[in-house]
Amino acid sequence: MIFLTRRATFSASHYYWNESWPAEKNERVFGRCANRNGHGHNYTLEVTVAGEPDPVTGFVVDLKWLKGVMGREVLAAYDHKHLNLDVPEFKHSIPTTENIAIAAWKRLEPVVTAAGVARLSRIRVYETPEIFAEYRGEA
Repeated sequence: MIFLTRRATFSASHYYWNESWPAEKNERVFGRCANRNGHGHNYTLEVTVAGEPDPVTGFVVDLKWLKGVMGREVLAAYDHKHLNLDVPEFKHSIPTTENIAIAAWKRLEPVVTAAGVARLSRIRVYETPEIFAEYRGEA
């Protein structure tokens, strides 16, 4: 089994806010991240697929194809967007790094599976070089 990873970057803004809480609790729990005007990050998305190399090409997947899938399914939806306001999955979900990783998985997994050449193994989303969330699908 080979694990192949491709990286991409996107820039997006967000804020943390739980609608069921009063403002003071949001501000206490989320601090500066509760500012409803939002703040931005330059995120790094890592997508790892797993499979056996094709005996003819030596590829687990064609990296150009994977780049295109990442671009269409995730980057087009998230890049230069306000995640809370512009991205449907965050209308009722706080766009934490953890939730962004899960949402990216849900966008990518059906496409990778339908291609039938590999399986999606891991999603990593870096909010900063020091902070990332990793998702490997439901256990």
